[in-house]
Amino acid sequence: MPNTDAPAATPRRDQIRREAARLFAARGFLGVGVDEIGKAVGISGPGLYRHFPGKDAMLADLLVGISERLLDEGRRRAEEASDATAALDALIRGHIDFALDDQDLITLHDRELLHLKDEDRHRVRRLQRSYVELWVAVVRRAFPAPSALAEEPGARAAVHAVFGLLNSTPHSAGQRGAQPTLDRDTIAALLHRLALGAFSAAAGPDGHAR
Repeated sequence: MPNTDAPAATPRRDQIRREAARLFAARGFLGVGVDEIGKAVGISGPGLYRHFPGKDAMLADLLVGISERLLDEGRRRAEEASDATAALDALIRGHIDFALDDQDLITLHDRELLHLKDEDRHRVRRLQRSYVELWVAVVRRAFPAPSALAEEPGARAAVHAVFGLLNSTPHSAGQRGAQPTLDRDTIAALLHRLALGAFSAAAGPDGHAR
């Protein structure tokens, strides 16, 4: 459930979130000071304490918040879908939006979870597990027996593999180099095809999405 004890969102608080996420992702949680976050949003470091009790609270707000958002949005998409195949498609599209629009938060999830207080870290882990379980249930319905994804271990392995694909591809696809970077719609369409293809391949020759 959303954290009803958290302060209400404000434009300044959202600005602090964005800049903290950007700085933490770029240089690491331990490499960024409160004064630097304050400078990025145009207020003094101590002024940040009117919005967050401290730097660790900013990190907790970011990681708990995105975990709640992913789970709530995933549940909504799955519940509103007409069948299991549509639910899986909706989950994929929703996670692609996350992967493309919240790359800093993906980095924080991968790298900075250990810096959370125990209570906040356990909360994030619980939310992450619930999100995975949602996907596993949908995949098993979308690829019933005799598919290799009909059983829990196969579905779980496939879900984690697809998460790895969706979470990592935007970073490499968006890097500037010898080749032009891809636009967002092109990357989104590519990720969608790859994710569906990965599930279909994992399902085996007898598997099919219902």
